[in-house]
Amino acid sequence: MNQPSIYGLTLDQLVAWLAERGHKKSRAHQVWEWLYRKRVGDFAGMTDVNADCVALLDEHFVIRTQTEHLRQESADGTIKFLFRLRDGNLIETVLMRHKYGLSVCVTTQVGCNIGCSFCASGLIAKSRDLSAGEIAEQIMNVQRHLDQAGQDEKVSHVVVMGIGEPFDNFANLMDFLQVIADHKGLAIGPRHITVSTSGLADKIRAFADTQLPVNLAVSLHAPNNELRTRIMKINRAIPIEKLMPAIDYYLEKTKRRITLEYILLRDVNDRVEHAMELAELIADRRKLATVNLIPYNPVDEHSQYQRSEQAAIMAFYDTLKKQGINVSVRLEHGADIDAACGQLRSKQMNRPEAASPTA
Repeated sequence: MNQPSIYGLTLDQLVAWLAERGHKKSRAHQVWEWLYRKRVGDFAGMTDVNADCVALLDEHFVIRTQTEHLRQESADGTIKFLFRLRDGNLIETVLMRHKYGLSVCVTTQVGCNIGCSFCASGLIAKSRDLSAGEIAEQIMNVQRHLDQAGQDEKVSHVVVMGIGEPFDNFANLMDFLQVIADHKGLAIGPRHITVSTSGLADKIRAFADTQLPVNLAVSLHAPNNELRTRIMKINRAIPIEKLMPAIDYYLEKTKRRITLEYILLRDVNDRVEHAMELAELIADRRKLATVNLIPYNPVDEHSQYQRSEQAAIMAFYDTLKKQGINVSVRLEHGADIDAACGQLRSKQMNRPEAASPTA
């Protein structure tokens, strides 16, 4: 039997699952502490948990569904992990060091079908969603790496911006967020978590309705439909006139700030006139919207795109500033390794000697 990851259960779900099998609520809390505070590597290590409970868990769940296939370490402290799943597929997870703490970027799908024309993640089509447990296990893998280093460091922030469209895996994403934010477990504060979407309007509204105090980022990347469709094929189905009302719904429902991500591509979307058009598009939302400008990490398979010149980046930034738009330029991490999301996985999958997935 291919048992699911224990990390896929929220605390309430674990309490209910054990209660149905005759175990008290306190037993579930014991197990939870072993999983997330003591970070046990197998059920047998839960030494003070009732033996029948341990056997039950071992029969129905597993703690490890991933093995480290490859690791790249950058001079700036960024670490990109390539994990192999039980079905043979590969996923990327990234640890980044910031002044404010340690952030982990997680993957939510095996491959991606959104089809952004600049992105390495979509070079290999989506084959399946990750379970909530497979997403959470990425955090646990990185935290165990930190534990083994012996520096008493802890993952403090999470960004859901890896391979895949998180809102296309909505139910598993919601369980994952509950698991990592639980104050009795990893206790990663919701305001330290950011979910990024390519702009699935209905799911933006659904996310707002959950009232989870988790940050939201939307990949905009262009100020008009013609340009956005050229860059992101999803704009054919969800054009800007459908996306912006969903963003307005989110802002009104949550009263929380939103980040609009804008990747700068040389001579494509990085001119001053594009900045002016963007400022006009979001003018009525400026109080609760921040534009995050992203310098492009070139991808061999997308050679039509190049990184914008620094002067163009600053001109774009200055133009938005003068129009009263909150704007920042994303700090780069891992520039000396395969920095682009999905790039390491794509290279490994395309190697002649790479093992093929078994499912």
